[in-house]
Amino acid sequence: MSTNDSETHPPFAVTVDLAVFTIRDGAFSVLLVERGVEPYAGSWALPGGFVEPDEDAEAAAWRELHEETGVERFGRHGGHLEQLRTYSAPGRDPRMRVVSVAHVAFAPDLPEPHPGSDAAGARWWAVDDLLVRTTDPEGEVAADVPRLAFDHAEILRDAVERIRAKLEYTTLALEFVAEPFTLPELRRVYTAVWGTAPDLGNFRRKVLGTDDFVVPTETHGTPSEAGGRRALLYRRGAAASISPPMLRATG
Repeated sequence: MSTNDSETHPPFAVTVDLAVFTIRDGAFSVLLVERGVEPYAGSWALPGGFVEPDEDAEAAAWRELHEETGVERFGRHGGHLEQLRTYSAPGRDPRMRVVSVAHVAFAPDLPEPHPGSDAAGARWWAVDDLLVRTTDPEGEVAADVPRLAFDHAEILRDAVERIRAKLEYTTLALEFVAEPFTLPELRRVYTAVWGTAPDLGNFRRKVLGTDDFVVPTETHGTPSEAGGRRALLYRRGAAASISPPMLRATG
């Protein structure tokens, strides 16, 4: 029979870490904070913090997102938050045994962040540069691209793959665009996240052929001198899945 002997089961803490994504200047970008306190003071990390006794992990994720980054628009202007997985390897945090419930969040047009009380800085970084830095020490990236504190490089890689995979079989790409939007704007989301543009014909068939993926609203702009049609604007539909999926290019 198990016991609650504190010497057998020493205390541990629960934290949340957030991989927060948006698209900035056409680049798939993630939010990092510069740690202002030890451990890893001066290093860059995913935003996050300890779960308080009176809150669950999701509430802590929202709170830390606002407190550490100043990104207060998230959640009121669209966006998506979901649990990624739990990270519990012994020694992942030098302070004590710490279990982290990591979350993935993304939304369109997120603003420049402002660091909270526990952070010395906060900014958006291109995901591709960070992935090169964490997987290929000899890879060519700017000298200021950081290696991440704790096990956050692992969390980042898992989060990126989660989003890339879910864009194949769900309509979550819509959470990266503000309404109303055009089909080229939506296609640029897939291009930024996947790193390669989806086939135009297949993209149009999936988006327009999936019932209630997008809903046309109005036309936009003026016809071209060559007589081209005005761009059609869309809003999000109620569909949640794409079947069969819109697969990424391989190779």
